[in-house]
Amino acid sequence: MRYLSNVTTLEFFPEKCTGCFRCIEVCPHQVFIMNGKKAAIDDRDLCMECGACMINCAFGAISVNAGVGCASAIINGMITGGEPSCDCSSGSTSSCC
Repeated sequence: MRYLSNVTTLEFFPEKCTGCFRCIEVCPHQVFIMNGKKAAIDDRDLCMECGACMINCAFGAISVNAGVGCASAIINGMITGGEPSCDCSSGSTSSCC
């Protein structure tokens, strides 16, 4: 599922990647692929910024500002009983997904 194009905070540092495959295992949207013996981003726009890849990368090869994307909006909506909202615009809520 694609969200918004060119807005994810996901960053990948291939020089730190050891090819452990962990990011591929934990990513719920298959953002990463193996390219030779290292991981690579296949489609950045599939990232929902959940942070699973960054948390599970023991080598610091991934950075993402977890909690700012659709995953966070959906969870917050469930907790508060409201509609999912990214609250991206200044002061007003906007539909996220």
